[in-house]
Order: sequence, then C-alpha cells, then structure tokens
Amino acid sequence: MSGESSKTTRRDFIKAIGAGTLSFTVSGAQPDPRTQARGHAKPRPNVILVLTDDQGYGDLGCHGNKAIRTPALDKLSKQSMRLTNFYVCPLCSPTRASLMTGRYNYRTGVVDTWVGLALMRSEEVTIAEVLQKAGYRTGVFGKWHLGDDFPLRPMDQGFEECLIHKGAGIGGRSNPPGNQYYDPVLFHNGQPKKYSGYCTDIFFGAALDFVEKHREQTFFAYIATNVPHVPLEIRDDEVKPYLDQGLDETTARHYAMLTNLDVNVDRLLRRLDELKLADDTIVIFMSDNGPAYGNRYNAGLRDIKGSVYDGGIRVPFFIRWPRMIRAGRENDRIAAHIDVLPTVLDLCGLPSSGLELDGISLVPVISGKAADWPDRTLFFQQCRPDSDGIDEPRLFTHCAARTQRYKIVMTAKNSRERNTKAIGVEETELYDMALDPGEAKNISRDHPEVVLEMRRAYERWFREVTKGLGPVFIALGAREENPVTLNNQDLSGPGSTLSYSSWSKLSKNAEEEPEGYGVWNVQVVRDGNYRITFRFGPVNSGKDIPFKAGKAFFKFGDVSYSGNIESGSTRTSFALRLKKMKGPMETSVTGQRRDGKAVTPFFVDVEYLGD
Repeated sequence: MSGESSKTTRRDFIKAIGAGTLSFTVSGAQPDPRTQARGHAKPRPNVILVLTDDQGYGDLGCHGNKAIRTPALDKLSKQSMRLTNFYVCPLCSPTRASLMTGRYNYRTGVVDTWVGLALMRSEEVTIAEVLQKAGYRTGVFGKWHLGDDFPLRPMDQGFEECLIHKGAGIGGRSNPPGNQYYDPVLFHNGQPKKYSGYCTDIFFGAALDFVEKHREQTFFAYIATNVPHVPLEIRDDEVKPYLDQGLDETTARHYAMLTNLDVNVDRLLRRLDELKLADDTIVIFMSDNGPAYGNRYNAGLRDIKGSVYDGGIRVPFFIRWPRMIRAGRENDRIAAHIDVLPTVLDLCGLPSSGLELDGISLVPVISGKAADWPDRTLFFQQCRPDSDGIDEPRLFTHCAARTQRYKIVMTAKNSRERNTKAIGVEETELYDMALDPGEAKNISRDHPEVVLEMRRAYERWFREVTKGLGPVFIALGAREENPVTLNNQDLSGPGSTLSYSSWSKLSKNAEEEPEGYGVWNVQVVRDGNYRITFRFGPVNSGKDIPFKAGKAFFKFGDVSYSGNIESGSTRTSFALRLKKMKGPMETSVTGQRRDGKAVTPFFVDVEYLGD
C-alpha cells in the first residue's frame, strides 16, 4: 500500500472521529473526552509516553545492572505490567515512525535517520491526531526526528504544544550553531527560544506544566528525551560517582545521563500523585533502540544499536495504569513499536478499525487474558544508504524476523557490507530464542524448513511494505511556514552521505578537499517570487565559514540560475520566480575544491516573497 493510495482512507478516518460519526468506546459511550474507558464509569485515561534515546535493555537496575542508579524507573517497573520481549527498530527515526502510526516504518516513508530518509509522510495518521480529534490535549517534549519543515513537523501531525529540538540531536546539523545540552536553543511551537538548564530537566519541566494546565481535561504527553544519545554532555559531578566505581568515562557519562533521567521520571510520577491523576493516567516507558557505545551491561543480549540482533532491537517496556492494569506482572509474548498505537486506542476506548495498521492491541496480554494468544511474526531491517546513492532497502539485507520461539538473522559479518550484501539461505542464521536469548548458537542447519518458511514470510513482508516507498517532500511557499530552511540532514541522493563531513573538514581546515553533493525533494505550493539564500558552514562549527571565490548554481524544473560568489562571503542570495510543482531541487557551489567539483550548501533558505 503506497502513501498516496492510502491518503483518502486514512484522512477520512480522522474526519470521521472529528465529526463524531464513529463509536468511541467498546461500550458505546458518547464522544466526550471525559467519558468512560472500556466500560468503566471513570473518565477516559490520560496518556504519558516516555521514550528514551539509545537506552539499552540493560541500562536499568531492575534488569540486573549492578552499576547504574535508576531507583524511580526500578520502582515504575514494579508498578507496571512489563513486556520482556518488546522490540523496536535498530535506529531511532524508523522506531519513532512506527510508534506514531502503528505501521512499519517503510510504509510511512521513513527508511533511516538522515539524508532525506527520516521524513514521515504527512498523509500518515499519528496517535496524536487520533487522540486530539477525540478531545485530548496533545503535547510533545524533546525529540521528534521525523521532519523539521511543514507539513512534517509535530505541530502539523496532531501535537498542539511542541517543545522540541530539530533533527537527530540538540547539537546536530539542523539546529542553531553551537547548541548544547545545557542552556540550549529549542523550538517552541515552531519558534526558536533560548532555555536555561539541562535539556532533560527542561523537557520534563515543560511536560509537567502541560499536565498541570490540562489536569481537568484528558491529555496525551509524549516525552521523547535525547538522552543518553551522544554527545555525552552531563556535569562532571554527576559523572563522578560512576567513575569512582571504576567505570570508563564513556560508560560513566551514559549512566549519569540516565540517572538524571531517572530523577525526572520521579518528578513526573510524584506530580501525578500530587495532582491525584495517577489512577487515571496510563504511563508507558520504553526506548527507541539498543545502546550505542560504551562497555555497558546489556543483560546478555548480543550486539548494540544498529544491529538486528536483540542487543540492537529489544528494549524495556513498562505500562502502568493503576485503575486498570495489575502491577508487578510480566509477559514474554513478543510485541513491538507498531503495537503501541492500537493498544493505547483500545485502552482509551477509541476505534482503530478504520486504520490500516500493522500493529495489534496488546490489551489481552496486558490484562492477563491471552491464554490463546496466536503466534505472529515481527520483522526488522536497517539499510543505510551508501556513498553511491543507493538509498532504498535491499531484500535479505541486514534484517531479521522473529516468532515467539524462533528468530532468523540475515546480516553480513563485515560491517562495510552490512547494508549492501544480500544474505542467502545458507548464510541465514536461526536461533531458538526460548533456549538461547543471547543468540549464541546458530541452529539453521538443524531446522532448514524453519529458515525457508521464515525467509518466505520476510520476503512477502518486504515486498508489501516497500510498495509505496519514494521521496517525501518538504513544502515551500506554504502559509504555515515561511521562510523554510533546508538543512544538510535532509539532503538526499548520490553523495549526500558525504556532504556533512565535507563541511566539517572545511570548518577544521582539514587538508582533504570537501566532497558531497545532493538534492532536496521539495514541493512548491504557490506560484510566486522566492528569495533563495545559500549558507556555508556546518552547524557544529559555531560560525559560518568564509567562502573562496566561486559560483552558485540552482535548478528546479525548468528554472535555473548561476551567479558569482565573492571571496570571503558566508552566504549568497538571489531571487527567482517558481511555479507550483514537486521534484528534486539542485543547489551547489563551486570554488572550494581545487578540481572544480560542486559541493552542496550546508543550509538553503527559501522565502516566498509574493506573487
């Protein structure tokens, strides 16, 4: 199913909710945000979803880590229903797309975390949109990483209150120069603002303000932290207790960031108690993928972030709702990111039958009524683009399939081939996950029939979910956002993977010549005059880079431009008339490389000036 073909059906579903033409609860209650949830005389529950960034399964005391200090999360685990075989994608943007939509990430247009592949189609219906149309107040606090420009921002996708950083991280290429975890510039409802304090404290503080403001209403708060993702910025005094244990600097900093997170989780849960909202609030805690770096305890799981072994894709999952979910239990049924949306909607008494979902409601598992729970197969894949510009998933390449008992893994041992080499039947690994959760003993030769059956299931899945893959377009000239800044993270096409490092080399006066060239996929939504501005220099340099004398080139459809760039310039601007259309926008500059080859500007600002 392609994004285009599903657009009408999925948007009609949202319109139907907004018009009140669909049944809102299993018991047939009226469409009021304070009506009963699943047949009980209590209000429909609030929902708080906490998602961490690069926290592994073993980064919790309750999962056997003797070094880390996470008392609040350990307590939350005891108060929750725990799913011990809960899966996500190997990297963050694909996980976030599936979490928001209940669909495998390929269906949403999201393939990877950068070079234009972390943009989620605006046609997708998010959990925030469904809840908002049902009367919930909705807020996101932290990391979005599914598109920074209209119509892909969280404020375009159902979130009314948004406090986020752009792109993959606070100090990343999409954000203001020199941004850091302390005193960062963040974007509040689309506008940049300087904040004081540590990023995790800021995000939780804003979420608590949101909860207090809407405590008499129903609300959905999505707290998506950027910790413990690199850079490992945390005060030395918070790191010292872990260094004193003899841990290495990298591990100590990861753990210190997670202890700070734990303090904020405690803030959140205490405030829910003080506001007498705990009984009526679903709290979900999970991570987006496995641990990235460091000699961290990972509960015996194999490998780390980016891998399709369990160390890269199995994460913590706690769900607490004191009024409805019995605490202190766990279940080993396999489940995944795609199940969160249908589960939340089911618990909130909202319909999902009009949505074409890959996930299923886990309410029978959570309620302990899943004695006859059918087996299923979950699928995982991570194909990063290469320097040759191959930016689409490849069949049988760095992927896995998991049933309740078995898991097949198809991945190259050589990391350079991991994203390009298709794995044949003979190289496919098979593990009995009940007996071998650490994936240490490959039993494929003992069960060739299982390998073939699971490979066929994977191939059917792959061909189905990749049917509609194609570029996701950023809008130019829209009233909702003008001007638009196209950033290096969303650059796509051959050479785009090298563009960021090119400007980094320039900022450090590296001897190597810069390289890297790509295009931005855009849609001009209004005919008119536009000012185009090329800016030079990477975001992490803290300043623009003076440019050598050269030329600027632009091409979009049948409109093209070339002009001189004066030596020492940090930017160059020109005006053009553009017509409504969509396609690749080519922007490049020459003069930096001795061989005369082109480089893509780091930022391109596009401003609609009028007709």
